[in-house]
Amino acid sequence: MKALLCEALGPAENLVIRDLPEPEPGPGEIAIRVRAAALNFFDTLVIQGRYQVKPPLPFSPSAECAGLVSAVGDGVTEWRVGERVAAWLGHGAARETVVVPADAAIRIPDSLDDHQAAGLFVTYGTAMHGLIQRGEVRPGETLAILGAAGGAGLAAVEIGALLGARVVACASSPEKLALAREHGAQEAIDYAADDLRAELRRLAPAGLDALYDTVGGALAEPALRSMGWGGRYLVVGFAGGEIPKIPLNLLLLKGCDLRGVFWGDFVRRDPARHRANMERLLAWAAAGQIRAHVHGAYPLEQAAEALALIAGRKVQGKVVLVP
Repeated sequence: MKALLCEALGPAENLVIRDLPEPEPGPGEIAIRVRAAALNFFDTLVIQGRYQVKPPLPFSPSAECAGLVSAVGDGVTEWRVGERVAAWLGHGAARETVVVPADAAIRIPDSLDDHQAAGLFVTYGTAMHGLIQRGEVRPGETLAILGAAGGAGLAAVEIGALLGARVVACASSPEKLALAREHGAQEAIDYAADDLRAELRRLAPAGLDALYDTVGGALAEPALRSMGWGGRYLVVGFAGGEIPKIPLNLLLLKGCDLRGVFWGDFVRRDPARHRANMERLLAWAAAGQIRAHVHGAYPLEQAAEALALIAGRKVQGKVVLVP
């Protein structure tokens, strides 16, 4: 089978394509013929050794995929060859065939195609965990989202709207904000053109109930200054490149919380609540309430181009690789 490999840590241009033996599922496992492997911002860091998870070399990037069950291992009764399936791997999905534990896979709703389904786990899983378990977002609350048109942010826009929040999308262009509005945002702020703090104060004079930050960098402090009393500032990622230094006196003055959102560890530590989140998500997807916007699909040979778009924050929604 064909596989995209990181054989030495470094830029995406160093990734190579190799022919590897076809894997066989062991007991309790299934093999998936991959039709789409989703990329996330952290893939740009993993291949450089700059992420908290460091897979042993060589490895394939991409943490999630969708395709067809191609083989089942001993003891697997819940899957049949030919069924449509999506799975979370952590890394290793950018190849033609993967093997995963049977309980790490979910059936794909008919309303989603393979490209959409490949990106369900990380961005939507993070949004579900971030907004429900960590953010405790309730109907009628005001939720602002930084980086609202990227894969992580757009998922949070959709989930926040489905939870009944008043969603304020914050992004860097009118085109990105238009996309966020299409996915459920009621308000929009172009932080490349307007002052983020002033606009948040205008839209939420009493302060924000929750903020979902996928960007960090220079946007973090004005966003934190916009929190309301008892608000929850959710730290999701640092697509802006810089990890901000937060003045802790702001937490005291605002009476607000700063909460980390680490979905990967949540899955490991609390699998029951993770499965409940995914079941709720799939119900929304089956009802057509999740749109899972895909920016583009690229062959494995164009992985460097796809990763450069993500690193440059030029992506709206998700990017997938097609083996």
